[in-house]
Amino acid sequence: QVRLVESGGGLVQTGESLTLSCAASGITSSRHTLGWFRQDPGKEREFVALVTWRDSDTYYADSVSGRFIIVRDNAKNTVYLQMNSLKSEDTAVYYCAAGGREVRAGVRERDYEYWGPGTQITVSS
Repeated sequence: QVRLVESGGGLVQTGESLTLSCAASGITSSRHTLGWFRQDPGKEREFVALVTWRDSDTYYADSVSGRFIIVRDNAKNTVYLQMNSLKSEDTAVYYCAAGGREVRAGVRERDYEYWGPGTQITVSS
């Protein structure tokens, strides 16, 4: 059974940093593209960042590029999202996702096969 579990969410002030973790079990994460999405109440879930399985290439949404960093640790079957210079508009539930094994995955929700339950980030000004 595949399981993704996010951790590290919480309440922070504008300008502060926070790092999310997503631990995977039931898959060999090195063979899967891993991504982060977020959703604010009343809005659609949106892509944040991804790291590919083949070359560990990274890709970011424009809204977080230059502030967020996605890193994978294959030995720990974990992916991290380091979030810097947080803004109030970063407030959302953040979800970790994994694509299919050795399958290309991009910025669309339907590209991902497995999802975590999410963790809340609240940025207070």
